[in-house]
Amino acid sequence: MPGFAYSAASTRRIDASDADVFGYLDDHRNLSAHMEQRSWAMMGSRMNVHMDAGGTRAIGSRFGFAGSFLGIPLAVEEIVTERDPPRTKAWVTVGEPTLWVIGRYRMGFTVVADASSSVLTVSIEYDLPQGRGTRAAGRLLGGFYARWCTGRMAADAARHFETQDATAGPRGMRLGG
Repeated sequence: MPGFAYSAASTRRIDASDADVFGYLDDHRNLSAHMEQRSWAMMGSRMNVHMDAGGTRAIGSRFGFAGSFLGIPLAVEEIVTERDPPRTKAWVTVGEPTLWVIGRYRMGFTVVADASSSVLTVSIEYDLPQGRGTRAAGRLLGGFYARWCTGRMAADAARHFETQDATAGPRGMRLGG
């Protein structure tokens, strides 16, 4: 596969084991939750995420999302190309996505155990979109969007485990409800 012209990455330390972090992120619903929520980066739009019966937990699993941005349809189809629990997982777009600010991409995460915590890095390598107007938008906003997306995924994972810690009692016992 040819290389990509642009890239972005976000790294967060998470107070959880590498196996726990990988297990949480291996469920792509957790990684893509930010796409299903209305946000300022999506100008109030949201996407509908779909995945195959395997839930993206195997090489070859297919998934993607569709929706619209300011009334213009957006869609992307992806396939898992690498999965090495509890260390790394990656996926690539299938064909040319219909997106405004990034084109084809390879995305993934790595988890490195570090004492009683883990270091999570979410990364994306991408090209600009192929359309004339979208290519110009990509030059202007692609890097911003890529950094927002990787940052949001890493922050959401960290927040998940912070929430888990806040409701845990002695030796990880859950308190309440």
